Order: sequence, then C-alpha cells, then structure tokens
Amino acid sequence: MNNPFHLAFPVSNLVDTRKFYEDLLGCSVGRSSERWIDFNFYGHQISAHLKPDEVKLARTNEVDGDQVPVRHFGAILDMETWEGLADRLKVANIDFIIEPHVRFKGEVGEQATMFFLDPSGNALEFKAFKDKSQIFAS
Repeated sequence: MNNPFHLAFPVSNLVDTRKFYEDLLGCSVGRSSERWIDFNFYGHQISAHLKPDEVKLARTNEVDGDQVPVRHFGAILDMETWEGLADRLKVANIDFIIEPHVRFKGEVGEQATMFFLDPSGNALEFKAFKDKSQIFAS
C-alpha cells in the first residue's frame, strides 16, 4: 500500500460517529479522547473531532448527471468490497445522496460509486474501478 493519508473532520456527536464508522463501515478505533476519535479507514487514519459549530452540508457540482457534494471524502475499494459495503448500507436503510451505480460506463475512468452522509452530515464517497489502472486515467 502507498503511504496512508490522515484526515481530520468535524462531527456533532462522538457516540453516533463511533457507532457509524465502527459498526456500519467496519473501521477499527485507534486512540480517542472525550473530544476526538481516530479510525482505521481502510488503511488510512481519519480523526473525528467534536466540533458541532463546524459541521455543515457541502454544496454540489454536477458530475455525469449527479449532484456531487464538493466537500467529501472516502475510499477506493476493490469491487467485491465495494459491492459488499453497498449491500450492507442498503440493509441498514442508509439514505444515499447518490445511489450505488456505475459512472462513465464504457469510458476512461469507468467506476462504481455511491455517496451518503455520516451522522454529522459529512459526505462520503466510496468507489471501485473494474480496472485499477484507470484511477488516474485522463
């Protein structure tokens, strides 16, 4: 794996955040305090910081006919893991911003994608490429 990234982001409630990332997304918990929690987010470190006044919905831009939240983060998964996560989220009745589907079909960069919000309204995107060499294709 390449070097993992670190991302810190605001949340409005640590209990709900922990339940969402640990129980639903399957992220293990690292260090934590009464003000923040570190998660292993598919090999990367993300830190949820309790800061309710910083939480706000992102504006959107159109991408391939979808209104994509401009401020979002996520992970690129292998297709089998992506499909399993999509199924798990559907069973959990997650309200998708953008339902799981394949974008750019038959084009350079064809990818499976889905968008949804965490309990604080942070937008997440998970995607997968049939051909990983297409991740940075132009």
